[in-house]
Amino acid sequence: MKDFFLGLKEKFAGPVHEEEEVYEPQGEEYLELGSAAPREEKSRVLVRPFVMEEFEDIKEVLDVLREGSTVALINIRPLKEKDLVELKRAVSKLRKTCEAIDGDIAGFGEDYVVAVPYFARIHRNQID
Repeated sequence: MKDFFLGLKEKFAGPVHEEEEVYEPQGEEYLELGSAAPREEKSRVLVRPFVMEEFEDIKEVLDVLREGSTVALINIRPLKEKDLVELKRAVSKLRKTCEAIDGDIAGFGEDYVVAVPYFARIHRNQID
């Protein structure tokens, strides 16, 4: 059987030279396989929490949404308790950005807003 495989190897790889090592299994051996090709970090989706304490905090959220690989969970409670007008302004800006990038946005409870980029949609219960 060994000669058969060596003959195949010679046909495909040329003759075996004396200085080349030929693998011969010795008893029970295990071949350790590496993991599959490493995944590119950009291909992963990141779910990232944010806290909205003032209107200026919206800039970082908008930046990561525009990059297109982050789902933003935004705690709006601090801004809601501080300044309702600024909160409405921030949510309006978020909504417009989500529309521009073909994303989606929805309230999640009373204190959270979820914003997703183009590849995701937010499930909404249909109330009849």
